[in-house]
Amino acid sequence: MTDKLIIGGKEITNRFFTGTGKHANNAIIPQLVNESGIEVITVALRRVDLTSPQENILNYIPKRCILLPNTSGARNAEEAVRIAKLARACGCGNWVKIEVISDNKYLLPDNYETAKATEMLVKEGFVVLPYVSPDLMVAKDLENAGAAAVMPLGAPIGTNRGLQTRELIRILIDEINLPIIVDAGIGRPSEAAEAMEMGAAAVLANTAVATARDPVTMAKAFSMAVEAGRKAYLAGLGPVKVEAEASSPLTGFLD
Repeated sequence: MTDKLIIGGKEITNRFFTGTGKHANNAIIPQLVNESGIEVITVALRRVDLTSPQENILNYIPKRCILLPNTSGARNAEEAVRIAKLARACGCGNWVKIEVISDNKYLLPDNYETAKATEMLVKEGFVVLPYVSPDLMVAKDLENAGAAAVMPLGAPIGTNRGLQTRELIRILIDEINLPIIVDAGIGRPSEAAEAMEMGAAAVLANTAVATARDPVTMAKAFSMAVEAGRKAYLAGLGPVKVEAEASSPLTGFLD
């Protein structure tokens, strides 16, 4: 069965994406990426220091990876657009994950400003992956604006609380003709597998990996869980029933 994930004209084999934040040592990132086969990795522009090889996070990301700069720190559409353009000027390419957050307590994305930034950046030739609270009407606006994917949160960012918004994400998967990439809040590989079983195109997790006792092994576990969840979705999950139903006839073979 052919099963391809294509975003921005690029075919992506590994559907587990990760980030570069919160690691105790950036030197672990190449090992983490290579061991798990990760192809897409996101990075905040504010962590890119072209004047210092030791501090420049880009020096730790394998060249084969698709770089997904994010606009972390942007509080409105204009700031997000400015950060995206700076990232492209710094050689980070034309992919961008739009993050517009003005809520300092729960760090929930501003869907309205995110949609504005998406529309502006698509016109500038960017491959835009907006991070949003899962809302069908917003997702439709993003689709109409030319977004390459939609990235709804599973739970507030950095909480490891899992798929708290599963039913809203399920609606997006059913109604939006774009890859739905579940991002933020996923804390366990089993939760990533559940998202994929629902039909998500990919899962992004950073905190769950970076804060694990063994981040390299955790990244590999997430990658395997995402692959298993995708295979289960393609195979077609069996129906859920209220009453028991024997898999073999209950009549005795001696009767």
